[in-house]
Amino acid sequence: MSILRDIVATYRGPVPVLQRRIEGGAREDRALAVLMAGCGLLFVAQWPRLARQSFETGAELEMLMGGSLMALVFILPLILYGLGALSHAVARVVGGQGGFYSARMALFWALLATAPAFLLNGLTEGFLGAGPQTALTGLLALGVFLWFWVSGLWAVEKGRI
Repeated sequence: MSILRDIVATYRGPVPVLQRRIEGGAREDRALAVLMAGCGLLFVAQWPRLARQSFETGAELEMLMGGSLMALVFILPLILYGLGALSHAVARVVGGQGGFYSARMALFWALLATAPAFLLNGLTEGFLGAGPQTALTGLLALGVFLWFWVSGLWAVEKGRI
């Protein structure tokens, strides 16, 4: 399936899509591509907010975007690799049966599949600024991300995938 169809299917049920994505065996190139696509979309989701911030404060947009690029495309992937390994290690202590690759893919796929919700949050913050609507879309994006990640990690560590 294509990435877009898989993202839509993930909103109906995250575990079968994750299972399809892991079936080909441990392929770090695939995991890295999913991670970088997710981080890239998170960076794009920040553009409306950064444009608004630049307009309101007079700060240079290029500087704001450079900082966001550094954080989301260069530093966040390193943090997420560590978080994926840590989540598997914790699951292993409590009886998890999955592997490091599967735990990382559960996290990375959750990030990429949640990109539409993060893009909505970025647009809301860019157009409306800080407020209850932005907080609501941010909580929605966070909730969707946690749902995808936890359900995928649970299935991986229970040996269902």
